[in-house]
Amino acid sequence: MFNKRRFTVVPAVALSMALLAGCGNNDKGGEASAGAADGAGAGKDKVEISVWLTPQWKGVYDSTESDADYDSFFKAAADKFVKQYDKYDAKINVQVIAGDQRDELLNVNLNGGTPPDVFFESVFAMGDYAHRGALVPLNDIVDDAAKNDIAQGYWDNVTFGDDIYFYPFANNPGTLVYNADMLKAAGLEGLVGGEDEIKTWTLDEYNQILEALKTKLPRDKYPNAYPMALYALNNQGDTWNLAYLRMFGNKFFDEQGNIVLDDASGIKAAKWLNDAYKSGYTNPGAESVSSNDANAMFQNQQLGISFTNRVLFNNMKADMAAGKMPKFDVRLANIPSESGTPLTFTYVIGASVFKTDDAKRTEVAKDFVKYFSTDPDLVKASKNSIPVRSSVVDEFKGQYPLFEAYDKNAANMFSFTGNVPGYSELRQVLYPALQAMYIGEKTPEQAVKDYQTKGNEVIQKARANSVLGK
Repeated sequence: MFNKRRFTVVPAVALSMALLAGCGNNDKGGEASAGAADGAGAGKDKVEISVWLTPQWKGVYDSTESDADYDSFFKAAADKFVKQYDKYDAKINVQVIAGDQRDELLNVNLNGGTPPDVFFESVFAMGDYAHRGALVPLNDIVDDAAKNDIAQGYWDNVTFGDDIYFYPFANNPGTLVYNADMLKAAGLEGLVGGEDEIKTWTLDEYNQILEALKTKLPRDKYPNAYPMALYALNNQGDTWNLAYLRMFGNKFFDEQGNIVLDDASGIKAAKWLNDAYKSGYTNPGAESVSSNDANAMFQNQQLGISFTNRVLFNNMKADMAAGKMPKFDVRLANIPSESGTPLTFTYVIGASVFKTDDAKRTEVAKDFVKYFSTDPDLVKASKNSIPVRSSVVDEFKGQYPLFEAYDKNAANMFSFTGNVPGYSELRQVLYPALQAMYIGEKTPEQAVKDYQTKGNEVIQKARANSVLGK
C-alpha cells in the first residue's frame, strides 16, 4: 500500500507495454504461452486459459537464472502442468501487466466479458473483485494438507464471507525497522534484538526508546535525527497507521465488518500518536510527509525507527551492499501493543480465478491454481518473497534465517483490510482525519469519530453492491 514496489521482490522497473483495451483471451500478442507436448492432447477437448500477473519476482526460483523474467515462474509452471494434465488438451497463456494498469485493464475486460481466467497478485489489491462477484470460490481445491501447512492468519486474509477466493502462495510481511547503531549510541543496547530476530518490545520499552532517541542520541553524529517515522500525506503506507490505531486493543472492525474505532482503546491510540507527534518523538510535519519521504529519511539516518516490509528491507540492504546508501546496522521489530502481544500484518500474494461463461476454462483454471500452489517443487519459488508454507520455511530457514522469524510471527497476524467491501475507497478516508489531528484542527476524539462515521458510510455503500452474504 505504499507503492507498487511493495508487490515485487526485485527493484521495480518500467514495463513498456502497449496493452489494448480489448486484450482478452483470444489476443495472443506479446503473451508467453505453454501448451501440451505434441500428441499429448490427442482426442481431448482443447481448453485455453489466460493467466495475468503483476511483476512479482524474476526467474523461476531465483533472479540470477539465465533469461530470468517476471513471467518465468508461470511459464515453467504451465509447461509442467500441461505435460501431466489428463483432463483436457490445455494451453496456458501468461501475461505480465504493470501494477498501475491492473484495475483499468481488469475493468475494461470485465465489462467486455473477457476477464483473465487467473490473476496472481497481492490480495489486498484484489478484494473488491470478490465483493463484486467477479471471482469464483476456491474452497473445493483447498485440502486439509494445505490448511495444516499454511497458518490460519493467511487463510483469514483470503477468506471473504464464507469462502476462500485466493490461494495463498507467498507473503510480504510488514514490520518496523530500526537503526541498531542509533539505539546503541543512545544507551539502549539491552533493547537491541538479534540480526535474525523480529524484536518484540513492550509499549513501555518502546516509549523508553523514543525518549532516549530524543534526549540521548549524540547530535554530533546524528544531527537532525528524530526517533520515529510518522506520515499522513496520502493513503500510501497506511497499513502501519492502521496498526498503530490497534495498539491499545481496539479490534477496528466488528463481526459485521463495521469500523468500531470510536471506543476508549481506539481514542487512546489516536492520543498516543498525537502525543508522540507533539512531544517531538517523530519527524515534524507528519501531515505533509509521505511514506516515501519517511523511508528516505530512515535511509539517510534521520530516523531511528521507521516502517518496512520484506521487499523494502531487502532492497535497502542491497543498496547498502552496492554503495548506493550509507551502511548501518538495520534490524526488524514488531509494532508494540499495550497487552505485550505484538501487532503484525502481511500482504498475502496468491491466485484468484475470475468467472467466465466457460465451465471448462474455469475447471482448468482452478486445477492450474491448485497445481502450482501445492506442487512440492513449485512452491519453493515462494522463497523469492516469504513462504506461507511452514514446510518451505523449514527447508530454507538455514539459508534464510528470517524466514523462521516471520513464520513464528504469523500467529500474531491481523487482517488489516477486514476483507470489508469498499476497502480501496476506505483508504482515502483515514489520512485526512490524521492530518486534521496533527495540525490541531481536530482533537484525537473528533478525528476518530469523523473517520469512523465517514468510513462506515463507505463500507455501507459498498456492502449494498456486494454479492457476498446475499
